[in-house]
Amino acid sequence: MGKTGTRKTKDFNPTNCAVTYCINIIGGKWKPVIIHLIRQQTDRYSTMRKAIPEISKQTLTNQLRELETDGVIERIVFAEVPPRVEYRITTHGKTLLPIIDAMKIWGRQQMDQ
Repeated sequence: MGKTGTRKTKDFNPTNCAVTYCINIIGGKWKPVIIHLIRQQTDRYSTMRKAIPEISKQTLTNQLRELETDGVIERIVFAEVPPRVEYRITTHGKTLLPIIDAMKIWGRQQMDQ
């Protein structure tokens, strides 16, 4: 599949902090948005690109791969022509949904002010 990069922050947690660990998994500009979109049935690469026009193709690909590597989402390939790929939140990933919900609630409250 080509060159695989290493995330700089993946294992960075010098003080063994739970918040740092969480941020290493879902931190960044796009991961919470991607998790939210997949949860809302925007589960294909092309629909995610349309939903987040500001994200580059490479960044979306990298973020999806990292979420998959961390067990937050799973990539499902359908044996069709043309090939179809969908993403689903794993059981492990569903444990993050309350965090995403809290972010959404907080964001709405702040936007309304």
